[in-house]
Amino acid sequence: MQVMRQMIFPTSNQITLTGVLYAFSDPTRLEIVRQLATEGEKACCEFGFKISKSTLSHHFKVLRDTGVVYTRTEGTQSVNSIRREELEDRFPGLLDTILKAATIS
Repeated sequence: MQVMRQMIFPTSNQITLTGVLYAFSDPTRLEIVRQLATEGEKACCEFGFKISKSTLSHHFKVLRDTGVVYTRTEGTQSVNSIRREELEDRFPGLLDTILKAATIS
């Protein structure tokens, strides 16, 4: 029986502006967050990217490690959601500003 490792997420006060901006600096990660913002929580396999599983896993790890997304395990799937409340408390308006700018460009 395989045991899944427990994911560790930064606390709200550990989320940094440079980390969040780094997370948003990659087009794939920005698209992941955009989809989560518009469609709600999703499993990793539901995004439809044509990239390798290891690359997609890396992008989710960056988003988790920087405090942008929360991932919970449901059966065999990892379900992701934006940590909107924490991001809004830490950097008011930043998430909405970035998502709005991403839809314009």
